[in-house]
Amino acid sequence: MSAGRFLEVDDLTPAEFAAVLDSAEKGKADPSGIPQLLTGQGVVMLFEKPSARTRASTEMAVVGLGGHPIYVRPEEVGLGVRESVADVARTFAGFCAVIAARVFDHATLEEMATVVDVPIVNLLSDRAHPTQAVADFLTLRELFGSLDGRRLVYVGDGNNVTASLAYAAALSGVELTVASPPGYELDDLTVERARNLGGTVELVADPHEAVAGADAVYTDVWTSMGQEAEHAARLAAFAGYTVDDALMAAAGEQARFLHCLPAHRGEEVAASVIDGPRSAVWQQAANRMHAARAVLAHLLMPSERLRAGYPGPQRERP
Repeated sequence: MSAGRFLEVDDLTPAEFAAVLDSAEKGKADPSGIPQLLTGQGVVMLFEKPSARTRASTEMAVVGLGGHPIYVRPEEVGLGVRESVADVARTFAGFCAVIAARVFDHATLEEMATVVDVPIVNLLSDRAHPTQAVADFLTLRELFGSLDGRRLVYVGDGNNVTASLAYAAALSGVELTVASPPGYELDDLTVERARNLGGTVELVADPHEAVAGADAVYTDVWTSMGQEAEHAARLAAFAGYTVDDALMAAAGEQARFLHCLPAHRGEEVAASVIDGPRSAVWQQAANRMHAARAVLAHLLMPSERLRAGYPGPQRERP
């Protein structure tokens, strides 16, 4: 029923993904050309999990499109306890142009998308982090130009961030290698889905073997929110997977470093790498806003107009 959804990167076609990246680049280069698609309208941002970058970047993306962001804390709605997911979604759809949510369970977003006719945007779930992946691939385009044939190596936990990277890579012609210890690999269904999109996804155990010749080396925290009880076990399992100077040397002088943040220096990444000259992490973080704005614009206007650089009249809310 939803008028649009961005629950995972492959809700976009390859052409749409390229158009979103194009519009993000254009909006970043010339903010004066950003269309005011949300003038007089609100975007509700429901957060079951706290956030720094996702909240700030999405709020500023909404403001950049002329809209009003409405931040909703989990205790204000009590999804599935105080009110059903469907009732909350229907309520917000009555006075907001977009529902964006950062949730524990991906099924929450899927349920929302079945009961309302406004766009639903995934700001993070247990299965995916698609707005992060858009920012990541915007950063790769800025660093290297064309994405086709580039090689991205992810070192660490095969988590929701990794899954979204796999789909983004498949849509853009980037080769993805994931290096994880046994038991923490990217799951088979995600790998199969990415390969069915035409992607090249390779899973390896040895991080030094994986990074050789990489254009970019990417990592994330070993213990994500909600996994705190596993911290000691994960530290032991991921020993040897720290992205340090030796690993970057194995990648080659051309390789740049990416991290979705927050970072734990001394665990998944050495301070000398994330704070060093080959790090593009702060460029990547800043691109979260441009990526979110481009995703919202895509959902609010036809992709062919988006690719052309926002021509045509402002979208009227039905």
